[in-house]
Amino acid sequence: MNPWTLYPASRFSEFQNAWQHLNQEGRNSALLDPAFLAPALELFGSGNEQLAILGGSTPQAMALLRPTGRWGWETFQPSQCPLGYWVSRPELAWQDVLPSLLQSLPGFPVVLGITQQDPDLIPRPPASRTLKTLDYIQTARITLQGTFDAYWQARGKNLRANMKKQRNLLIKLGLVPRLEILTQAQDMDQAVRDFGQLESSGWKNDQGTAIHRDNAQGQFYTRILESFCARGKGRVYRYWFDDVVTAMDLCIADDTSLIILKTAYNEQASHGTSPAFLMRQESFQHLFEENALGRIEFYGKVLEWHTRWTDEIRTLYHVNGYRWGFIPALLGKT
Repeated sequence: MNPWTLYPASRFSEFQNAWQHLNQEGRNSALLDPAFLAPALELFGSGNEQLAILGGSTPQAMALLRPTGRWGWETFQPSQCPLGYWVSRPELAWQDVLPSLLQSLPGFPVVLGITQQDPDLIPRPPASRTLKTLDYIQTARITLQGTFDAYWQARGKNLRANMKKQRNLLIKLGLVPRLEILTQAQDMDQAVRDFGQLESSGWKNDQGTAIHRDNAQGQFYTRILESFCARGKGRVYRYWFDDVVTAMDLCIADDTSLIILKTAYNEQASHGTSPAFLMRQESFQHLFEENALGRIEFYGKVLEWHTRWTDEIRTLYHVNGYRWGFIPALLGKT
């Protein structure tokens, strides 16, 4: 009897409670919450996705998968989602479940990719003949431990001096910066509209990738922020110079972490400063003083500016499961 059962992903709502139960058995990541997953599937799915469930009425593992051509499948993961969609009981090992899942998928696939996994959520497995892992990106976090003053003094002298110089410049220009924190669901529609205007003022508008309230990206972020705010787990940081919005962060939280999903700033209204940096200095101070969460997670690729704010870096990884041990050598994955 096949231990895995496949359903069209359009039926995900029927199984979302079981999905969330598995998520909660682990680290209960906001990025794997059905409130984040369901809008992504509806707005960015192709209709070919499958929901795979191991364990019948008491699931041991669940995954959202999509075909990648004739010989492969991988976890569903649009660009708006930092992690591939897989949840499982903490004691379950990849090597114990991927072979049977690979054999359960239609089309006789020879490779199954589990994309962008966080070692803090699921430890990276050892390689074997039929299972390989590879580095994806390095990502950064800030642990909210101790006082903000201690954290700030541990930053580099250049960052601290630069922030002081920028604030003095704002005083000289007669501009008053102000941090606003939005946490109510009814404010999210306007927040996403404001965010879209910031993105439209910059290079993303030229490339056609900017958020607009009425495009799929705008609908996605509005829906997830409204849903998380309704549970006290969403917030938007909006930074002003006088009466002009100059920077914004769109964020969601779980029990332990604040996750920064998207950042934008007004290039035309920066006045020679970095509004996003100024906003972060104040928002991070608020998070330290609030003392309600343990971490700030970026989840994007580590860039030089991240290293000014933290030295906590880890590597996200992919897992590839193969039907036969000789396939990795054929594909150059040994």
